[in-house]
Amino acid sequence: MIWILIGPAVVLLGLVALWVVGERGHLILPSTRNAMRQRGATPGGAARSIAVLTKIHGYIYGRFIYQYIRFIKRHLFRLLVTEEQQQWWANHYHGKVLTNELACAIITLDHDIPRTDLDQVIPYRTARDILLKGPPNVTLLECPCRLAQEDHCSPTEVCMVVGGGEFMLDHHPTRTRRIAQDEALAVLHAEHERGHVHTAYFKDACDNKFYAICNCCSCCCGGLQAMVEHGVPMVTASGFVAEVDEGACIACGTCEELCPFDAVHVNGRSEVVFEKCMGCGVCEGHCDTGAITLVRDERKGIPLDVREIAVREPVPAGR
Repeated sequence: MIWILIGPAVVLLGLVALWVVGERGHLILPSTRNAMRQRGATPGGAARSIAVLTKIHGYIYGRFIYQYIRFIKRHLFRLLVTEEQQQWWANHYHGKVLTNELACAIITLDHDIPRTDLDQVIPYRTARDILLKGPPNVTLLECPCRLAQEDHCSPTEVCMVVGGGEFMLDHHPTRTRRIAQDEALAVLHAEHERGHVHTAYFKDACDNKFYAICNCCSCCCGGLQAMVEHGVPMVTASGFVAEVDEGACIACGTCEELCPFDAVHVNGRSEVVFEKCMGCGVCEGHCDTGAITLVRDERKGIPLDVREIAVREPVPAGR
């Protein structure tokens, strides 16, 4: 009889201890309270249970993001063996490749962007809205994907929480810091020079909206590895494709070496594999002869260009 009583008590104490650890010794941090409130009204019935689970999922993702990403990279993608399973995951957690120009446009945004349905820009069923006030706050975060690798790329301060970040600042004070616009742009330019890919990430547990710009390398990034190595369509193309000027190409091989998607091969000259090219611009940015350029291609979707989707609030009469 005593064990029947002790068992639940131990579980309850364990949950309380986990909560205290999660809240860094506080009853509840202000950013936790705000995050729970901002995730919308809780519906009734079965939808209520789903909403509650989504909030819990969002908390676990944000508070234990380093453990979360490490687990996914090491275990999850091996379990997603069918196309249906892979697409289900991609629908709930995905990225949109950005050129360097488009990534910088988000950081220098001077308009408010309302919540917008991005069906054509982000071809997934969930997590595809943007809600930003320009210019957006930017919080620099040590990259969970890089830290999950024993031999990882440097630097590690390359992930940007855009338009918020209070939760990360509260819960990961030693791994995050608020940065000004000029430093955010400097990080983007430096990562582009290193041959890394800017990706706008969306996640259903992050209020179904865009929340971060990641600067991804194929050797560390879980999203790129999911797509290239496991066939999980987590990343969608930028809306551009690389095009080679045969007359200017000297077949130096730099583009083939740097392409994170294995989309460029040199055989007397550079050749782009259309199906693999995601239009990230890495090859273009590192071609010394200017033989490679990015061109718009509707088959690669619509670019995530905040300058196009931003809508100015109408000015009230008399102002």
